[in-house]
Amino acid sequence: MTLGQKIAWDDTILPFQLDNADIRGRVARLDGVLDGILKQHDYPAPVEALVAEMALLTALIGQTIKLRWKLSLQVQSKGPVRMIATDYFAPEVDGDPARIRAYASFDRDRITETAPYSQVGEGYFAVLIDQGKGTEPYQGITALAGDGLSACAESYFEQSEQLPTRFELSFGKSTEADSAEHWRAGGVMLQHMPQISPHNQGDEDGMTYIVDEDDEENWDRVNMLLDTVDDLELIGPSVAPTDLLVRLFHEEMPRVFDLQALRFGCTCSEERVRNSLSIYSAKDIARMTTEDGIVTADCQFCGAHYRLNPETLGFEAEEAPGDNA
Repeated sequence: MTLGQKIAWDDTILPFQLDNADIRGRVARLDGVLDGILKQHDYPAPVEALVAEMALLTALIGQTIKLRWKLSLQVQSKGPVRMIATDYFAPEVDGDPARIRAYASFDRDRITETAPYSQVGEGYFAVLIDQGKGTEPYQGITALAGDGLSACAESYFEQSEQLPTRFELSFGKSTEADSAEHWRAGGVMLQHMPQISPHNQGDEDGMTYIVDEDDEENWDRVNMLLDTVDDLELIGPSVAPTDLLVRLFHEEMPRVFDLQALRFGCTCSEERVRNSLSIYSAKDIARMTTEDGIVTADCQFCGAHYRLNPETLGFEAEEAPGDNA
């Protein structure tokens, strides 16, 4: 297996369908994208693992939704890891890569070298969907529970969407002989495709989703097949996503769709920083000004550092942004 072959499926999401079981899914592989997310910060090992898991979930869920703009996942917690935030931006043009970014905030002196999920306390897991201008943003929330962030995501789909959903994930530092140590992650998402009742009753679109006994049997069988996967197959340095599907589900007639490329990407800009400060008065801006006479702002996602002239900021700005900014 050559390095070039590996690159062909790194940082991609492969949608698939199991025709014999009415189940859809995704296979995701993160390599350079995940390294790009994590190298922006000096995270302790348990925090790195949580961000890696959250980024992988975001890639899988984001590609599942018919998304025009942005999907965000958030964890808010009373534990040592206070927050994890991720964004998945849909491709602006068909064939272009989707973009993903992530970061965490935490109390370093409370972090312990124990299981990563133990660093997350009481709180909630949120899914936010923004389809852009002219649409109403959606938000769904479920309590933090279970034995990991993937369990929280499964609970969200069960409670909010009434869709049986399964995630099987693996992530960690790769120590391949032909490359430097770096983060890799891979996973499979399964989701039951709802059958639509012919009776016009039920939810707001006039259709009722039903799952019969055969559907339950299919779901149980496919989940037992997924139970046989191992970590190296999921992370996939030497196993292509298509080979993985054949190995796991060949009797279920897997059918694959177009591969979606993924890259690290941030939407921060000086204009966005200025817009966020536009609600403040000159007195507020003065309190934000450093001894050097500037206002600074840092992007939590990508680490970009902005230095701005305070006289060009806020709704009482004395100068236009282009004037000595």
